[in-house]
Amino acid sequence: MATRVAMIAARCQPEIGGIESHVAEVASRLTARGYEVEILTTDRSGALPKVERTEAGYLIRRFRAYPAKRDYYFSPGLFIAALRADCDLIHVQGVHTLVPPMAMIAAWLRRRPYLLTFHTGGNSSALREKARGTQWRVLAPLLKRADALIGVSVYEGHRFDDVLGWPRGTITVIRNGGSLPPADPSLTSVPGRIISVGRVERYKGHHRAVEALAHLVETHPDAHLQILGSGPYEADLYALADSLGVRDRVTVEFIPPVDRAAMGERVASASVMALLSDYEAHPVAVMESLTAGTPAVVSRTSGLTELADMGWVVGVPAQATPQETAAAFAEQLDHPILPDPSILPTWETCVSGVADTYDSIMKSS
Repeated sequence: MATRVAMIAARCQPEIGGIESHVAEVASRLTARGYEVEILTTDRSGALPKVERTEAGYLIRRFRAYPAKRDYYFSPGLFIAALRADCDLIHVQGVHTLVPPMAMIAAWLRRRPYLLTFHTGGNSSALREKARGTQWRVLAPLLKRADALIGVSVYEGHRFDDVLGWPRGTITVIRNGGSLPPADPSLTSVPGRIISVGRVERYKGHHRAVEALAHLVETHPDAHLQILGSGPYEADLYALADSLGVRDRVTVEFIPPVDRAAMGERVASASVMALLSDYEAHPVAVMESLTAGTPAVVSRTSGLTELADMGWVVGVPAQATPQETAAAFAEQLDHPILPDPSILPTWETCVSGVADTYDSIMKSS
């Protein structure tokens, strides 16, 4: 009999983000392996289908959440659905919002085994970032009750081992994969093209790429920047580019997360991918870039430092000057560093790890 999994996430596609991509990739592959997957999630807009059967075969149920304009929203309907879920185990995706504790409480009340994948990320609010430590400690009792906890990087695993007072290495690490549809073989990278991928918020560091571009053009006259994402910081980025004299070299464009072919072509057309974020656990965007053969430059922060230390990407210090970042871009443009594709994690290796964890939980249950 197939294992029935209720996967609970604050958001899922077509909304944009790394967790949303992870959930879609993992749910589709688990379904292909014979698991019965149902995703319970929220819809603050009220515009998406309440029930949707995806092409991959898994079911999505969406519930209204309040307040609609904040990321600490609560969803009574989702909580009730989690209590009533006809499943063998509950997999909570993410740890930031009020949805994860609600899901863990529901699992505990129903005496259902549950696991959680952290997917920690950054925030543009310095106050919110400072409050994270307190937030994790408040969640600690629920986290300790989980049948398994998964970090997407060693950095993330160690972070929560410390929070929970466990020996480092206790939390399971299963890295994100990265796969995009193959681009047209005739498509080659455009000289000087740098892409910066992610929500258009300040903590994502797009502004650092703009600042570096103003210096990069001195040695690479064809350099230009494409920012792929959407968000409230777009006008600020254009204003910054204008003040630095590179407005004609900067574009911001949103590619729907479900349009994987378009994203694949855009990544393949780039000479370098940039992720200069304040915080990332193990970014899907970087893994997609490396898998596609596009070299990357990242800030040496959080889980990004791990990728630089492994030699997969070029890392710049967290407080790097625009000139230092421009030099890293130039290095990757002129003498690109890329890892051997055979050592990179894939969505298949990720799902194998998740499936093994499910099977272990079900045996012990």
